[in-house]
Amino acid sequence: MKISKITHPNPKKTVRNYTPISSMRHFSEKISGFGDHNALMWFDSKRVIHSLSYADLSAKIKSIAAGFSSLGYKNRRIAIIGETSPEWVATYVAVIASGNVVIPMDKELKIEEIEGFLEFAEADAIVFSKSFNEKFANAAENHKTVSRFIPIDAEGCPFAESEKVTPFSELLAKGSQLVKEGYEFPRVEDLDRMSVMLFTSGTTGTSKCVMLSERNVTASVNAACSSVNFCPEDTIVSVLPLHHTYELCCLIAGLNYGMSIGINDSLKRVIKNFEAFKPTGLVLVPLFVTTMNKKIWEEAKKSGRDRLLKTALKVSKVTRCVRIDLRQKLFGDVTAAFGGRLCKIVCGGAPLNPELVDSFDEFGVQISEGYGITECSPLISVSPYYAPKRGSVGPAVECCRVRIDADHVNDKGYNEGEILVKGDNVMLGYYKNPEETAAVFTEDGWFRTGDEGYMDEDGYIFITGRKKFVIVLENGKNVFPEEIEEYLTTLSSVGECVVVGRKKPDSDVVILTAIIYPNFSEFPEGVSVDQVTEAIKAQVNKLNHNIVGYKQIRAIEIRTTEFEKTTSRKIKRHLVK
Repeated sequence: MKISKITHPNPKKTVRNYTPISSMRHFSEKISGFGDHNALMWFDSKRVIHSLSYADLSAKIKSIAAGFSSLGYKNRRIAIIGETSPEWVATYVAVIASGNVVIPMDKELKIEEIEGFLEFAEADAIVFSKSFNEKFANAAENHKTVSRFIPIDAEGCPFAESEKVTPFSELLAKGSQLVKEGYEFPRVEDLDRMSVMLFTSGTTGTSKCVMLSERNVTASVNAACSSVNFCPEDTIVSVLPLHHTYELCCLIAGLNYGMSIGINDSLKRVIKNFEAFKPTGLVLVPLFVTTMNKKIWEEAKKSGRDRLLKTALKVSKVTRCVRIDLRQKLFGDVTAAFGGRLCKIVCGGAPLNPELVDSFDEFGVQISEGYGITECSPLISVSPYYAPKRGSVGPAVECCRVRIDADHVNDKGYNEGEILVKGDNVMLGYYKNPEETAAVFTEDGWFRTGDEGYMDEDGYIFITGRKKFVIVLENGKNVFPEEIEEYLTTLSSVGECVVVGRKKPDSDVVILTAIIYPNFSEFPEGVSVDQVTEAIKAQVNKLNHNIVGYKQIRAIEIRTTEFEKTTSRKIKRHLVK
């Protein structure tokens, strides 16, 4: 069965204008060739935008690497934590390029968890932003493994005078002097050595530490550059936390292209920051895309232009079918809210409703959906910008192969089962956890992603759900909650939702239940929760008519607080009861 491609004309395939990197040393040296072009842009505390050129970023990386050398560091473990900043980015590259091991940390974790992860990973040093100056006071005295604390801004640090502290400015100064004296990055001896240690989402009891090699990192960066429709003239905004491999891979790939990258300083100001940086592209997770779409329609409704917008969409669809593109004229006001230049989004990290791809395409913004997992550093596939297929995350990227461990034939006639991956992007294993490492690899060395899906005859991957979240009904049917949630998020009254299987008391009958956090802005002020519930039930009952019987929502539970999320804005499903 052939799956049709999107009917509207797509951008033509273009030559990918970039140089593949062979190591992080190579990356650091080659980006200096972009000279005075802006590499990174950010706000100070007074909301003034500053910038760092590629030449200065390259020099900064080398000075930091030399600074670590001045401390006698080689193959040492150096953690980084804090808000996205030029120092964070430069330190990450410098640690790997200097022959050390970098440990990106989640700044949203409790300090006790951070200290526990540092001990588990046997970290030797940590580079941290000003927001952690007081938080690390106890660790500076008592931590079992960390012997060097490097505050990016030492002002106000209560333990600044400790012999364990080397201010970032001092590290840079020592490094700069060594560079003047002829310091060079050490030659890469083994690209397959452990270079990155990453903790998966979870508490210290459930999280696993993923070991990535330098080859893993460069393979994913090169694959991103070869797959995504970005170019040196583009500007993007870094929105997601940098300790996530998805954001980090895309940011390094963006720098490898020579793009300008603005740094978002607050989720509360993200739309304002889009207006300030005027991005041509964005790297997002589905929650942001959903939020942007809802904002478009909320603003249209407030101004009484929602009917006009719907009419314009119909006109655009008709004219595009005869190769007349009026999107820029019709939807200039829509894209103006995001800076006025936005034309492409790369979306990954969770399933994306295909209808959102269609909607943004009509507004003149192409969404390319990607698929990855931390253990694959993280890139596995990307939907080709020149030949997308609706609902697909595209074929495997150049650095890996994908196969399906099929356990059934789906209703489209394709073999469906767990998605397996093999290639230069696949991790070395889990640190101090040989049992879990063995469990996620097949006997012939393929990594088990834990995701269910299928591939069509063109090699395009379609993800149907997360294996461990699958709901098994009493008739043996498998239901992937993500699929049902896609339907639910099309409802304007639904802010967030999670679908679970509830068993009837004293019965094996499973009831598909939607736990919903409403979009309260859709309801009049002062409306009761009961009224909200009834309104949502009515919408869901109507929605059920478009869903096959066994996948229909049979019960609704309303919550008045948002779901707890990871720092990449994914709902923590395991906490939903």
